[in-house]
Amino acid sequence: MEVKASAVDAAKMPMAPPPAPGAVDPRVVALRRMRLVATLLLVLMMLVFVATTAVKLDWPWIPYMRAFAEAAMVGACADWFAIVALFRRPLGLPIPHTGIVPSNKDRIAKALGHFITTNFLTEAVLNERLARVDTVGAIADWLAEPANAKRLADYVALILPRISKALPGPQIGESVGKFAQQALETIPVAPLASKMLAIVWAQGEAQALLAGAIERGESWLAANKDRLSNRTSQQSWRWIPKWIDKMIADKVLSGMLTTLGEMRDPAHPWRVELRKAVERLIVDLASNPQIQARAESLKTELLASPLLIEHARTLWAEIENGLNAGLPAHSEAIAQACEQALRSTGAWLGEDEARKERLNRWLRAVTRHFLSLYRFEIGAYIERVVHDWDSATLVHRLELQVGKDLQYIRINGTLVGGLVGLLIFIASKWIALF
Repeated sequence: MEVKASAVDAAKMPMAPPPAPGAVDPRVVALRRMRLVATLLLVLMMLVFVATTAVKLDWPWIPYMRAFAEAAMVGACADWFAIVALFRRPLGLPIPHTGIVPSNKDRIAKALGHFITTNFLTEAVLNERLARVDTVGAIADWLAEPANAKRLADYVALILPRISKALPGPQIGESVGKFAQQALETIPVAPLASKMLAIVWAQGEAQALLAGAIERGESWLAANKDRLSNRTSQQSWRWIPKWIDKMIADKVLSGMLTTLGEMRDPAHPWRVELRKAVERLIVDLASNPQIQARAESLKTELLASPLLIEHARTLWAEIENGLNAGLPAHSEAIAQACEQALRSTGAWLGEDEARKERLNRWLRAVTRHFLSLYRFEIGAYIERVVHDWDSATLVHRLELQVGKDLQYIRINGTLVGGLVGLLIFIASKWIALF
């Protein structure tokens, strides 16, 4: 039927967003228009009935037109009564079983919550629906639009200073400090130091740093050899001749320069010995109980030091003051950085189909778990919301959603009623012939 098809189409259509304050809701306009059409059709049938009844002409088609109009009025009035009875009492009369929606508001609320829980939030339905949703792709496409990324970045830059000022800084600092202290207390410091030292030593940064220090030391010593020689000779005893002091100083400095030049070679005995010492230290930190106990003792003393706690508080206060002062001043730079980060994130999300599918599976699993876990709470929430509406609000919102389609019932009732009445009139004429 036309009515059923239109109602199904209306159910498939997304709900229109609420109108802006002061604007006329287009759903109200559409409802009024369709209600006027249905009413005018009823008035037209009344005029046709009156005209065909009052006319004295003996035209053969007039009785058929009167029969059609008479049945159409009956159908229109019956459907009008049925539709009005759903939401209120027709003409304000206390007719039984009218005003069905406001009279059964609590039962409707409970049934709606139960219906949503048992038909929309079941595991099978969730699996089927969520499998069609490409959340990551939608986010990537949205962020790929420069205007979207810029708008979101501007909002982030605008809201960050407000969030920073609204946050309870001292409480957060204290909480962060306690959390960091508890985390450090639970982490064995010696094995951690062993791993970090092994990583730094294995990657060559320490050897490169040592080679650079030797080179810079040799260069500095060569550049300041004369000054150091004079300085050394001045600090000697007065009874020693100056030429002897200078000779000794020159010999010492030349020996140091020679040694530093030799130490540039990674195979130098001193560097080999240093490498062995560092490797022994890495092993001892990881396995020697005495060294580990000593390290834990030093860690405990350090964490309990009032000086460290005071420095941590001072550091957090400087960070907080820097955030409060720097965020508004650098809002434009923050917005640009956020925009670039958002666009890069969108490109990263959309460039790899395997990654996109993996993230989508994770999001679906989280969403499915959350909805399955709280589906009864969601149904109860819907029931409470509908229960808290007053009857007028419930009727108004239902009429805005389905009222336009219900007016088609009146239109169809008028036309179908007229056709049925016409067929009955024709059948009565045929029966009278026999």
